Amino acid sequence: MKIIEYESKYLEDVKDLLTELEEYIITIDKDELDHIDPDYHEMMALVDLQKINENEGKCFLAFDEGKVIGLIMGIIPPYDPYDYLDYKCPRRGLITELIVTAKTRNKGIGKALIEKMEEYFKANACEYVLVDVFAYNEKALNFYKQKGYHPRMYTNIKKL
Repeated sequence: MKIIEYESKYLEDVKDLLTELEEYIITIDKDELDHIDPDYHEMMALVDLQKINENEGKCFLAFDEGKVIGLIMGIIPPYDPYDYLDYKCPRRGLITELIVTAKTRNKGIGKALIEKMEEYFKANACEYVLVDVFAYNEKALNFYKQKGYHPRMYTNIKKL
């Protein structure tokens, strides 16, 4: 397995991985709010890659036997001036996407991808890494906990 920085020739692989992730999220969404719009496959990767370009971000791809088997995307978003009113605002990186294709999970690929992104963030003076995890994604929550991540905020939801 090797990890490389994203190149545009792998756009279709990125689209496929992001679609696989969203399809999985749909299966565990107890609120049944997630869905895949007909434009999702074609548009989501482009939206994510644009955020990367606009926010000091990176996308890394994991390869095995010449095939893309996983990806991680991360950005270093700027703070709004008002954030400084009630927050110390240390420089932080934000993991926006992490997916390892179902066929190759539990082989250390996610760990390698997260380590690669953390190295990038450290090299760019980030003091913290944040990642939003879908509350019903227990596998991801456990994965991040094993890697030393912990909750700082919770979003609560109630159907009216």
